[in-house]
Amino acid sequence: MICIYLCDDDDAMRGQIQKILERKILIEEYDMRIVLSVSSAGPLLEAVRRERGKRGVYFLDVELKDGEWDGFLLGRQIRRLDPHATLVYITGFGDLAYRTFRYHLEAFDYIVKDPARLEEDISRCLSAVTEHLLDERCDPKEIYTVRSGDVLRHIPIPEILFFETAPAAHHIYLHTARSRIEFLGSLDRIEAELGERFFRAHRSYLVAVDKIEEIDIRHGKLRAGGRECLVSRKARSALLLRMGGES
Repeated sequence: MICIYLCDDDDAMRGQIQKILERKILIEEYDMRIVLSVSSAGPLLEAVRRERGKRGVYFLDVELKDGEWDGFLLGRQIRRLDPHATLVYITGFGDLAYRTFRYHLEAFDYIVKDPARLEEDISRCLSAVTEHLLDERCDPKEIYTVRSGDVLRHIPIPEILFFETAPAAHHIYLHTARSRIEFLGSLDRIEAELGERFFRAHRSYLVAVDKIEEIDIRHGKLRAGGRECLVSRKARSALLLRMGGES
């Protein structure tokens, strides 16, 4: 059973979201239930502490007005208590991904408070959450675990686009389609651990081979999951050979 928590200080909006969630869970027969629907951070954090060790899905209002708490600060505290938490942000604005990077959060999805698309977005989100959690029940060898700050993150390897050296010494960025996670590490060690599914395109980039969409040999670049990575002169011939091209 997947436990769902909802926190929004707008009572009318929270009630509307709760009804949509309950209806979709019932219609689709998802193995989920709403265990808490509240307007402030305190009761939610108390519930998470009581259920520590159990994974939850959290629908959080970005613009939460509760003393020191907003949605991102609340999400960061939830991460500390529930490292595997699935965070879904509810917002009146469209593009807030940059703020999740600022708070070092990995948001699963954003739902915009638009009455015309609210039900459709929640339905899509629940379907994606269910699929994502089922995928994570695969072979443990398919999970890559990193420590980001004081939180352990378990990332399905098929979701990883590439690893990149960060500006801070001995720090690495792990990129997925939805997130960038910074952790202490070494590309040499990661390359040895993950083997042939990843290609060392550059001293600063280790790229998932099946995510490479385009190679620009002339300019020493490639694209993986829509993101740009560098390709060293030394790696170009090997990359073309690996991808079935010609040098």
